[in-house]
Amino acid sequence: MLEITNLCAGYGPIQAVSSLNLVVRQGEIVTLLGSNGAGKSTTLRSISGLLKQKTGSILFEGKEIQKLPTEKIIEKGISQVPEGRKIFGRLTVDENLEVGAYLVKDHKVIHERKEQAFALFPRLAERRHQKGGTLSGGEQQMLAIGRALMQSPRLLLLDEPSMGLAPLLVEAIFEIIVKLNREGTTILLVEQNARMALQVAHRAYVLANGRLSMEGKASDLASDPEVQKAYLGG
Repeated sequence: MLEITNLCAGYGPIQAVSSLNLVVRQGEIVTLLGSNGAGKSTTLRSISGLLKQKTGSILFEGKEIQKLPTEKIIEKGISQVPEGRKIFGRLTVDENLEVGAYLVKDHKVIHERKEQAFALFPRLAERRHQKGGTLSGGEQQMLAIGRALMQSPRLLLLDEPSMGLAPLLVEAIFEIIVKLNREGTTILLVEQNARMALQVAHRAYVLANGRLSMEGKASDLASDPEVQKAYLGG
């Protein structure tokens, strides 16, 4: 579904990702692990067109997308849940979801997708007329995911979805990730909580200083001594 070849990307003279090769197959949850500054978010931003790569190619369903503007990439079926949620604090839950559907022209479809988001996150349904900025951190994360789902993506990019959440809410968010995947959404997950990420993922890649250092089945990496020492407190 997604194939990245020799990706090099960065900010000005700073190269955050170097010669990255990565594949996400349809139906998978793939997690991208690494310490802060390893290049994980840069990779997601490159896929979604928010950051233009310096060299390399990004193929989605067999077609190059690295030169497309973000809205065209979204139209093709890729949505991103950004790090820090970035919901619109002055807009209501309802309005935030509608912003996520800005490329959808059919009002009936927008209504149906909102109802699907509320079915997935009943807490949001209870707060649909509440301003986004008044929600708790967990509710804002639910809203950010719901907003991304308004485009009915085939590939969902999740950037640190558990950041700053209480353990119970972290479990709830990961349950949603698994549910979405079982219902047909392919997921590329960037996550500091490596233990949880490796529990739900099919495969994993580890980045170090912008370069790929390890890859394999998530279960194999979870039992690898080097990964345990660096990311699992082993």
